Amino acid sequence: MTIRDWPMNEQPRVKLVKQGCSMLSDAELLALLLGQGVKGQSSVSLARRIIKEFGGLREICDASHKSFCEQPGLGIASYGKIQATLELGRRYLFETISRGDAFENPTITRRYLSAKLRHHGHEVFGVLFLDNAHRVIAFEELFHGTINGASVHPRVVLQRALAHNAAAVIFAHNHPSGIAEPSQADKQITDTLCQVLSVVDIRVLDHFVIGEAEAVSFAERGLL
Repeated sequence: MTIRDWPMNEQPRVKLVKQGCSMLSDAELLALLLGQGVKGQSSVSLARRIIKEFGGLREICDASHKSFCEQPGLGIASYGKIQATLELGRRYLFETISRGDAFENPTITRRYLSAKLRHHGHEVFGVLFLDNAHRVIAFEELFHGTINGASVHPRVVLQRALAHNAAAVIFAHNHPSGIAEPSQADKQITDTLCQVLSVVDIRVLDHFVIGEAEAVSFAERGLL
């Protein structure tokens, strides 16, 4: 039986329109992206199998092109749809904080930075450059390191902040270990960057450490 043979109100597209996305299961949402099933399996059945094989939606979204396309019923088209959907989500969050005050909307800022950095298998240090009203000018991943750390060069951060004519910045970096607790090295480099940027009146508003399940804010911890 194909999805077209299901009762109308149980078909994922109809449920989405009538009840909203939140009422769909993980398998139903994934099935809408996959578009079609394979012989003997509807798109929802295929989605359920894939979720079970990978272990969850997070693992599917983070899968490499090779490991994704090795699964029966999947290919580059499905991989492209999922990656495009993730990127649309990141761009939506970026536009949201760009149109408002990033510092006054820490929840959205935290979500955006987590979406940008959490998936990296190595440490990445990025900077949100903000104007006088704390609206986002740009986000840049400035330093890429190893699984254990990334070298951050204050001179480069200063140069990029001046290039953007930024009045304030928010730092963020991920911990590939998944543990978001700030290290002593994190605190030291933050202090150094604060001192360097204060010379040219650029404020450091926060520094987020991105882990697997949370993002720790220096400002909320009283570390700035």
